Amino acid sequence: MRVCRSYKFEHGIRGFKLGWSLAGPPLMTVYCYTFDQVMIDTGQSHMGKEALDIARTNRVGKIFLTHHHEDHSGNGAMIHKNLGIPVFGHSLTGEKLKTPYRILPYQKYVWGKTTPLPVTSILGPVETGLGRMETLHTPGHARDHVVYFLPEKGVVFSGDLYLGDRIRYFRADEDMGTQIASLKKIVALDFETLLCSHNPRQQNGRQYLQNKLDFLENLYGNIITAWKTGVTEREIFRILRLKEDYFTKYFCFGNVSMLNGVKSAVRHYAQGRA
Repeated sequence: MRVCRSYKFEHGIRGFKLGWSLAGPPLMTVYCYTFDQVMIDTGQSHMGKEALDIARTNRVGKIFLTHHHEDHSGNGAMIHKNLGIPVFGHSLTGEKLKTPYRILPYQKYVWGKTTPLPVTSILGPVETGLGRMETLHTPGHARDHVVYFLPEKGVVFSGDLYLGDRIRYFRADEDMGTQIASLKKIVALDFETLLCSHNPRQQNGRQYLQNKLDFLENLYGNIITAWKTGVTEREIFRILRLKEDYFTKYFCFGNVSMLNGVKSAVRHYAQGRA
């Protein structure tokens, strides 16, 4: 099953919801966005035909990646090769996508393969038809993660910084403490529209991001308070009565789980980054 749905947002911004599965509804979908010949992220490579058509139809002239994960960069190489469109991102994104890198079987099934591509580092604000677009480094979900901000329109393209008010699981390589700092950076901005790559919010976007920040700060604090008593990470999970999505955990070979969140908070604190 292939899903490609188009949505209109304010200021002429268009969002494209992309999803793929062998049968039945996709397990996950992802959005890419276009405005004024700009494309934010490129979707999963399983949806390459649709992504190429989106870039061509909207006369995209520049692509900006929020980070290297395959559901965001998956069609960058193909669009660049076929249409000659330059791809921009954080310098760490360029380093990661310079050569092939391994992904787990579940990632390859849900999103598709990864293909190396040339990424030009963003050195400063970019002028667009919607005014200046700022690039803000927001690590935590990934080391190279960035958010794109249109201050004159009050719009934030948040990549995977938001996802939802409450997070039910974490990737093994995520850093909860660093993500909290990134959320604080973006919550301090003046914006209304939060264009998340999986869960966009047309209105009250800043409040939605604040909700996630409050949730993570509370969770982080409770985890560290328990850890200081000398209990193990698994005991913390039980004490705090956290719940595991076992389908997700086992489907993802343990790479995605709520226990990973506990481990992430403890790791961050133990390394003295609190």
